[in-house]
Amino acid sequence: MKAYLAILRIGDYRLLWSALVLNLLGDGATYAALAWLTLEEAGAAGLGVLGVCLTLPVILGGAIVGPLLDRFSRRKLFIYDSVFRGFVVALIPLLAMTDALQVWHLYVVALVYGLLKIIPLAGTPAVLPEIVPEDKLQAASGLESTAMGAANVIGPALGALMITAWGAPNVLILDAATYLLFAFLISRIKAPLARPEQSAPAGTQDARPGWGPVFRLITRDRFLLVLTLSFGAFNVSAGALVVALPWLAKFEFHSGPGVLGLMLAVMAIGELVGSLVSGAVQTSEKQMLRIGVLQFLSGAVLFLLVPTALPWILLGLVLNGILSAPMTVLGGVVRMTRVPNEMRGRAMTLMRTVMAGALPAGSALGGFLLSGSHYTTLIFVVAALAAAPGVLTIVLFRNMPFRLGVTAADDQRAKSSSDPDAVPSAS
Repeated sequence: MKAYLAILRIGDYRLLWSALVLNLLGDGATYAALAWLTLEEAGAAGLGVLGVCLTLPVILGGAIVGPLLDRFSRRKLFIYDSVFRGFVVALIPLLAMTDALQVWHLYVVALVYGLLKIIPLAGTPAVLPEIVPEDKLQAASGLESTAMGAANVIGPALGALMITAWGAPNVLILDAATYLLFAFLISRIKAPLARPEQSAPAGTQDARPGWGPVFRLITRDRFLLVLTLSFGAFNVSAGALVVALPWLAKFEFHSGPGVLGLMLAVMAIGELVGSLVSGAVQTSEKQMLRIGVLQFLSGAVLFLLVPTALPWILLGLVLNGILSAPMTVLGGVVRMTRVPNEMRGRAMTLMRTVMAGALPAGSALGGFLLSGSHYTTLIFVVAALAAAPGVLTIVLFRNMPFRLGVTAADDQRAKSSSDPDAVPSAS
């Protein structure tokens, strides 16, 4: 706890973290309210459309938002986004009060949410190195991960309680207020959070705007490339579990939402424990080796899900949560360190979009195999997909240290200057 208390003593971080917690809790409550309103207006079919509207635009949003985070003031983007989305969310209760609410209004709000959600998702790790000392980045990443995990559990539950007490439209009024409070808290941060200054020499490839320099940075840096691909493979397994757990509850345990809720809650508790513990651990030169071991173990425990017995499945899920959450925390430190500030918005957006995009692929794989009742085959596939990249990471980084303060661009420039055959970049 000392590491967390120390990081929360930093005023700017305390403001950013508080704003993030409010934003995440409000998003969870909004999802519950939008889902309930959609169910009332359009039934179960409408829920499917709402889900697509909430998730699919994140990919398009990443393509647009990434360059913006590196070309404009990140403070202003945070504030403008929050004010705009707060206004959009507030339209739903206003329309409901005038009896003008239609189901397409709900889809539009969901589309706007999905399109702009990447701003806080990618923007937060992009600005953390500006307000937190390097030796406290792991604690900051741990608290961010903990906030996201807690909000995923508490937000929708809080929204459900408020829907019962005040009605779904009024929940959206409160969420609109949290957006405005988010903007206010961000405005109070003393760090500039300004447009990043360009460190690469003018006229070089790395100084150009757009996605080209970011693709080159990630594909040439072993740290960033391995993290992106291995975490993407791991998220395929996570996407498959989204389908497998409801299937287990209905067809294997012949139960209702209660058992499904128990499985999800156990996994979420494991993730919270893993995030809290890993954020309190010091960053090490063996950071990538640790990530590889954690990924291998978190994939291996999924084999506990092969026997369709609830105690074994609960054990596998809680262990998977405890082991996988630290991967996110430790990997966040590597990404924030290896990416130069002027590329951080685009790089964080690209990496998080690739990793999040693997979830639907896993869900599709799960649906395909479970449609033929091939549950055991599915578990073997997803466990292998989760664990195998961990072995590769262990092999590749067993003798390669990670160092705070050394970016991928620093390494590439050092390698270029020490190579007598290197051709200088055109200026």
